[in-house]
Amino acid sequence: MSSKEIDPRFRLPLALAAVVQVALTAAALLDLRKRTEDQLRGPKRLWTVASFVNFVGPIAYFTFGRRRP
Repeated sequence: MSSKEIDPRFRLPLALAAVVQVALTAAALLDLRKRTEDQLRGPKRLWTVASFVNFVGPIAYFTFGRRRP
């Protein structure tokens, strides 16, 4: 699918959604890198994989995955 096939009205929202998705994933992965297993709710590997699941994974990680000090 080329960019010419995408309706021009949806190009900007689609691009913004992609930027937000990449930013959320990057933020979750960077945060996971600095945390130890005991600072997480669940295995680190699980949260790393979950971070790649569209918007849901990173949001779930930031909402449920980190233990509060």
